[in-house]
Amino acid sequence: MKSLLVLGVVNALVVLVLSGTAEQKSKNCNEVRAAYSSKGFNVNDVPNKGVNGAPLKVCPQGFSCCTVEMEEKLSQQSHTEIKAPVSVLSTNLQSTFRQRYDHFDKFFRELLNNAEVSLHDMFVRTYGMMYIQNAELFKNFFKALTRYYASGSAAVNLESMLSDFWADLLERMFRLVNVQYEFSDAYMECVSRHTDQLQPFGDVPRKLRIQLTRAFVAARAFVRGLAIMPEVVDKVSKVSASPSCVRAAMKMLYCPYCSGQVALKPCQNYCLNVMRGCLANQADLDTEWNNFLDAMINLADRLEGPFNFESVVDPIDVKISDAIMNMQENSIQVSQKVFHGCGQPKPSMTFRATRSLKDTSFTGRFRPYSPDARPTTAAGTSLDRLTSEVKKKLKHAKKFWSTLPETVCAGERIAPGDECWNGTAKSRYQSVVIGNGLANQVSNPDVDVDITKPDIVIRSQIAALKEMTTWLKAAHSGIDISVDDDDDGSGGEESGSGCDSPSCETDRDIYFPTPANPSNPRVNPVVVGDKSAVGPHRSTVAAVLCCLGLALLAPHFR
Repeated sequence: MKSLLVLGVVNALVVLVLSGTAEQKSKNCNEVRAAYSSKGFNVNDVPNKGVNGAPLKVCPQGFSCCTVEMEEKLSQQSHTEIKAPVSVLSTNLQSTFRQRYDHFDKFFRELLNNAEVSLHDMFVRTYGMMYIQNAELFKNFFKALTRYYASGSAAVNLESMLSDFWADLLERMFRLVNVQYEFSDAYMECVSRHTDQLQPFGDVPRKLRIQLTRAFVAARAFVRGLAIMPEVVDKVSKVSASPSCVRAAMKMLYCPYCSGQVALKPCQNYCLNVMRGCLANQADLDTEWNNFLDAMINLADRLEGPFNFESVVDPIDVKISDAIMNMQENSIQVSQKVFHGCGQPKPSMTFRATRSLKDTSFTGRFRPYSPDARPTTAAGTSLDRLTSEVKKKLKHAKKFWSTLPETVCAGERIAPGDECWNGTAKSRYQSVVIGNGLANQVSNPDVDVDITKPDIVIRSQIAALKEMTTWLKAAHSGIDISVDDDDDGSGGEESGSGCDSPSCETDRDIYFPTPANPSNPRVNPVVVGDKSAVGPHRSTVAAVLCCLGLALLAPHFR
């Protein structure tokens, strides 16, 4: 009788225990129902109480609050959730450097526009009608500079453009200082062909060519570098997760749901292994990404120093005026060399040497803008300020791809210590954390990664970064090797940094040979000691300067 009583008590206790466990399981499933519904899914998908998890493909197959259909939907949700933080970080990075690109591009273009306005205003005040009649030459000069900034050597050969500009300016000024003569087009071609040898503008053209080439090459490369960063980030961040990554993410994020532990979060090291497996290809971008950023930072240093676009473009009006003043001072010697090499020109039948000084004399003085009077550049900022700010952003962006797993597996997304989900239960994660990159994934315990198949999109972006880094390094030396916007088939043309060593300079005293074409003006060599040859020219120069009021030759004061 006692034995029967004891057996009855035991049976009752067992029933109570089983009943309590069932109630707890039922309660856990209710929590799952609420959590599942909060994700936007149909609550009716969730069983009222735990079911056999044998059919599940990812989660533990014992007691479960999940069905196969729920597991599939939660797998899609897990894919979205592991992409979300990567997407947010990538979008922020894209936005940061798109803004910096816009700032720099606007700044450089506005500098060019302001330089043109400054030159126009100054030359109108200083040179009057003589400038206005020749303003198209300077307008085309700035148009060409803007086109070169936008499209590089594919649109404009900078060295040739500058050479043509100075040759054209020489031709116009040569006619003005020798207004007592008539010059045919063939004669002026002879003059233009030898602008470099004549050096009528002193050393200004050579120095300006070197400065413009270096500054423009550096500015173009830097702006293109800022533009390519968001492009790379956008393409890399859109790479789809592999099926094995989605499976691992489901196991990490939602298998705790299926076991009824909706609040349980993954262990940090477990999360790191999953994310390093999922982002293995992205991590392989890191080396070239860091090389590219280093090249950008080094080029930014150049923009702050010897290749400063602002310090070259801003005072370009003063530099061109310096060249014009040099032509004034050298006009007699230049004319002598031209007459010696191209032949003695015919006197002009329409020249009147008795023009009234009162009507034509020029009394204006050259007064360049003070720094305070110059137009305000983009957003009232300066190149140094822009460069200083962007360098901080570039440094901060280093190791972006290799640190993504650590950035994702932090804060509220993970649980510290042993109170975390390790992939099978609430316990410490025992596996070793593997390294970044595709090669290291061969030993990843949580994600099956095929290390023999690198992602094509990411490999193409690695190649793009390598190419851009090469361009940036060349620009650091003042050399333009850009071919990406070369549409005319001339590819590979290098503008170069120019030569500023004494060995590159043309002999200032050289005179050029007689034109071989009989149709060109006849050579009539000028003997240096022949006063009859030099005298008339010297006497007429004074008349031209005074009587014609040539504003182009007015003295200027700094």
